[in-house]
Amino acid sequence: MPTRLLFVCLGNICRSPSGENVMRHLIDQEELTDEFEIDSAGTAGWHIGKRPDSRMTAAAKNRGINMKGRAQQVSPNDFAHFDWIFAMDDSNYKDLLEVRNHCPNPTAQLIRFCELCEEHEEREVPDPYYGGPEGFEKVLDLLEDGCTAFLQRWKENALP
Repeated sequence: MPTRLLFVCLGNICRSPSGENVMRHLIDQEELTDEFEIDSAGTAGWHIGKRPDSRMTAAAKNRGINMKGRAQQVSPNDFAHFDWIFAMDDSNYKDLLEVRNHCPNPTAQLIRFCELCEEHEEREVPDPYYGGPEGFEKVLDLLEDGCTAFLQRWKENALP
């Protein structure tokens, strides 16, 4: 059975689809595609059905990362389906705790994404939506750091 990962931010058009696609890119490079199921969602439903933000798509493309997917909203069932749910910031984490309360059998490990990072000390993945291009680059730096660290721990069988 594949390891199932869900990346979650507020609207599911910047940070969480980037996490999904950064991880997918790393897994493809390692030829581990069959070992994982990866998705992303938002705690809010404002952007359901929309593609990832064009600025984030451009920043990811510059790193050779293809952005796929359409925005969807997280549901209580996700806590029974996924093995790991990564919250991009404290606000999303708190919202996810509330969603988890509505799942009869939550089994997913819920963590703040930046707890995975080894090269950066930020506690949250900042929302780049209202900023300039440097915000999108920062998000990708954090996601590449945390996703690389998670994948290494997974390969070493060193996840909690």
